[in-house]
Amino acid sequence: MYRIDINCDMGEGFGAYRLGADDQLMKHITSANIACGFHAGDPGTIRSTVRLALEHGVAIGAHPGLPDMSGFGRRRMDISPREAYEMVVYQVGAVMAFAKSEGGTLTHVKPHGALYNMAAQDASLAEAIAEAVYRVDGNLKLYGLSGSELVRAGERIGLFAVNEAFADRAYEEDGSLTPRSMDGAVLDSPEAASAQAILMVSEGKARTRSGTLVNVQADSICVHGDTHDALAHVTQLRKALKDANVTVQSPGK
Repeated sequence: MYRIDINCDMGEGFGAYRLGADDQLMKHITSANIACGFHAGDPGTIRSTVRLALEHGVAIGAHPGLPDMSGFGRRRMDISPREAYEMVVYQVGAVMAFAKSEGGTLTHVKPHGALYNMAAQDASLAEAIAEAVYRVDGNLKLYGLSGSELVRAGERIGLFAVNEAFADRAYEEDGSLTPRSMDGAVLDSPEAASAQAILMVSEGKARTRSGTLVNVQADSICVHGDTHDALAHVTQLRKALKDANVTVQSPGK
């Protein structure tokens, strides 16, 4: 029996602006990564997203990113490990406080966008982020790109590290995600994304842009809330997982 978590990045609006159908997507996922106010989100959005997750029994996670709202946290910045540490502590604390104040518990942390991809390759940044999470609460789970420096840093410091795989993103031959600036980086077809997810869950493989297969450990599958037709993606994924006799649940249960 295979088991998998489905996580989604949420609460990525700001003020009067909303991004993604969080109220619909929350019904189909097991873990929510909530924007902390740097790349997206604000106090009201954090609170409402936390409450939505609690309503649906979804694990609450913090989704810290770079301080770049205009670039949605997807542009690389030259930051030091100390800055990464401080950014993560600050942002995780915000979502943790809202979770506690609403009667819930923060369960995990997943860096966002460029910070996530930088930490996947840069061991010093990965160690700083892992230390930040551990010092805030050593019981928190740390999500990172499968087989990445961030996962290894989390394991070294004693965190429950979750190897994350992506249903709707293309892979390179080194196991990294295809940069969004390149054609084909995002799988627009719900059927194609679901087929990739099943391959990763059942065989531990992902097909690269060139057509070769790379090893990918999938403890959790990410569906992006801002992907075109995200709701169709996640409903098709749930159907495909059910048909493949895969149980969907948050990590550690």
